[in-house]
Amino acid sequence: MVRDDVVLVGLDGSAASLHALDWAAEEAAAHGWGLRLVCAYSLPSFTAASLDGGYAALDDTAIQQGARAVLAEATARVQGVGVPVTSVVQTGDAAGVLVEMSHGVRLAVVGTRGRGGFADRLLGTVSSALPAHAFCPTVVVPLRENGRALADDAVLPAVKPVRRIVVGVDGSPQAEQALHWAIGEAEAWGAEVHAVAGVPVSSLSGVLAWLPDTVDHDQVLKDVAEGLNVVVDRALGDRSGVVVKRHALDGSGAELLTEFSVATDLIVVGSRGRGGFAGLLLGSTSQAVLHHSDCPVMVVTNRCKADEKTA
Repeated sequence: MVRDDVVLVGLDGSAASLHALDWAAEEAAAHGWGLRLVCAYSLPSFTAASLDGGYAALDDTAIQQGARAVLAEATARVQGVGVPVTSVVQTGDAAGVLVEMSHGVRLAVVGTRGRGGFADRLLGTVSSALPAHAFCPTVVVPLRENGRALADDAVLPAVKPVRRIVVGVDGSPQAEQALHWAIGEAEAWGAEVHAVAGVPVSSLSGVLAWLPDTVDHDQVLKDVAEGLNVVVDRALGDRSGVVVKRHALDGSGAELLTEFSVATDLIVVGSRGRGGFAGLLLGSTSQAVLHHSDCPVMVVTNRCKADEKTA
């Protein structure tokens, strides 16, 4: 698949989307890529009846003008970053538009207000559909500062450079793809990677009646650590310049990754790309990570080839 070296950014004029734009611009600069800004809108599904019994045509001129104004503001905002910028207004469901456009780009970025739900306005269901169905990795950028969700009229915080990346590793192919992308991000930013494999050993004995009381928790974590080393060494290959620290921990995925997000610049997780996430570490908890992470979260699906250029 031929991809343009650009970061796709979904915009709706909200503070959350502008903060995501700021992050995307720094990401593009780190990789030497460009930005492709898109503002999509769909017309109401109903048609108003006119007084003579016919149907009134809906004039979307004002909507188009508003979308162009959003893109003009966004383009001006990132002019000083020094990366090529293009923009386009698209008609259609925003999630569907971004998923389709994700075929030909390196990365897609959208924002969230960080209150457990994602920016509504234009983006609407983008945050739930795009990470699961995009054909490139998706980064969801929360509008948070010091662990606190910011109001729409708050001064936007400065984007922190990516110096520490945490990636969830559970032995699945999806997680291994996420690890490849995390390493690529580390190369672009000059960051270090923390590969985290989590097994809730302590809680299992109280939940699973068939688990023997004599299970050696330390041995379980040691075995997980050995498997993690194999996966990390395979992913690194000859990229000796990237530091990857390995952590085999007792705990659930949501708790571990959310806790790490407080002192992390980017979380990377893998997804089957069918709306649910894979493996013991991620399982059904990845939505919690997306909703509660204090830092941007990158979701890598089956549709994102690990051998694509990532830096």
